[in-house]
Amino acid sequence: MPQKSVCVYCGSRNGANSAYAEAAETFGRLLAKEGWRLVYGAGDVGLMGEVARATQAAGGETFGVIPVHLVRREVGKTDLTHFVITETMHERKKVMIMNADAVVVLPGGPGSLDELFEALTWRQLGLHDKPILVMNVEGYWDTLHTLLNHVTDQGFADASLGDFITWVDSAEAATESLRQLLA
Repeated sequence: MPQKSVCVYCGSRNGANSAYAEAAETFGRLLAKEGWRLVYGAGDVGLMGEVARATQAAGGETFGVIPVHLVRREVGKTDLTHFVITETMHERKKVMIMNADAVVVLPGGPGSLDELFEALTWRQLGLHDKPILVMNVEGYWDTLHTLLNHVTDQGFADASLGDFITWVDSAEAATESLRQLLA
């Protein structure tokens, strides 16, 4: 069976709560333990760096994709198994999702939201059928969950929108869900 790949969207900062970095580090280790390849934004900063370094330290494969204009800003991690430089953010997102079997969103900022919403929209439009998990570490994404329910309740999306996201609260829960979803 071919190796599975998990695209991780997360912050280029660690955030205000140390639990976010702990979850990223734990998830990176678990990806390697499961034999899944990490697909991510190729940065060596913030939660991106945490998940990548943990995956590498545990012997896992890494596939990083970074646009040329962010190589310095996000400290492009060139010691990855695969390191791809794109011209634009749009290309980065496309390469990431096309090289993954599932998407997991850890805490992050506007970039993580942009990536999540693009993956969610593409799923809604039938452009892919990959599982999307949101890792709601210590309730970080609670307001997003509420907002998505509001969008559906107000008639701007079908109720099926909620079926496209699996909400989990830890790296361990994400791993368990992925075991089932990627089987």
